[in-house]
Amino acid sequence: MAKTKAAHILIVEARFYDDMADALLDGAKHALDAAGATYDIVTVPGALEIPPAIAMALDGADEGAVEYDGFVALGMVIRGETYHFDIVANESSRAIMDLAVSESLAIGNGILTVENDDQARARARRSEGDKGGFAARAALTMIELKKKLGTEQ
Repeated sequence: MAKTKAAHILIVEARFYDDMADALLDGAKHALDAAGATYDIVTVPGALEIPPAIAMALDGADEGAVEYDGFVALGMVIRGETYHFDIVANESSRAIMDLAVSESLAIGNGILTVENDDQARARARRSEGDKGGFAARAALTMIELKKKLGTEQ
């Protein structure tokens, strides 16, 4: 049986909430390490900057930079008192989906939308919700699906 090369992933993490970002990243790295995947990490200010960062990585690959097999988007959006929550939650999700569909990308979406800090912590920690790990495993699953369906470029 031929050995397949390890998946190479770009993790794009939003650091708006540092402690939550650390927990999400810990889960993602743990899942990728367990799967034998390799990864690079880039940091952006907030969830709205994650989709453009993925698009920049695609453009870079077109110009001869590193080409990634998949992407893990990590961020946290906590509801506040203004409409900003809805904009960030909806637009970051829409842009991730647009990229995944239009470019046939394997993206694990770990941008969490929560009501409060308690929900955020419970979902981010590896010992509880492990949504960072879930997003990483989702990206790996989509990479395998892409290979199975013959759409790997």
